[in-house]
Amino acid sequence: MQKMTYSIGQVAEKLGVTIDTIRYYDKAGLLPFVQRNEIGRRVFTDNDLHLMRTIICLKNAGVSVADISTFIDLRLQGDTTLDQRYQLLRDHERDLQQQITDLQDTMSYLKFKEWYYQTATAAGTETIHFVPGTNEVITDLDQEYDRHLTETGQLAELKRFANVKDYRLRRH
Repeated sequence: MQKMTYSIGQVAEKLGVTIDTIRYYDKAGLLPFVQRNEIGRRVFTDNDLHLMRTIICLKNAGVSVADISTFIDLRLQGDTTLDQRYQLLRDHERDLQQQITDLQDTMSYLKFKEWYYQTATAAGTETIHFVPGTNEVITDLDQEYDRHLTETGQLAELKRFANVKDYRLRRH
């Protein structure tokens, strides 16, 4: 049975990347497994597509080109590197999970600020959030936001915002 092969353009379309991206990956040494035909054009197989999906996933996860290159080199070495590849992926999974958590915390804080400005807009003044006679924000304004979240049944957001407050206290 003959293997199905694809041109660089077909691969770009299938993977949702540009031809230039594929060329960049190749120049960066991430595609040593891709063969070339008699006139020097890259010829991709289904297995190449699988490996390239892995590369794109790792790249999207923020993995460095150097670490992706290491992963590909280990993959080409075979079964003796299974544990190393697994550990590399686990390490990057932990990093990605931390980034996700940080983004969720950032989103939670932005929701707090949206509430802040929504309530100030409704009142026609930001001074509702200030210590009387100053332009300093009330120190326990986060507790007022907690009550708002509780009253509106946003318990998951209340829990997330508690993490944001805890994080803020740990950092200062």
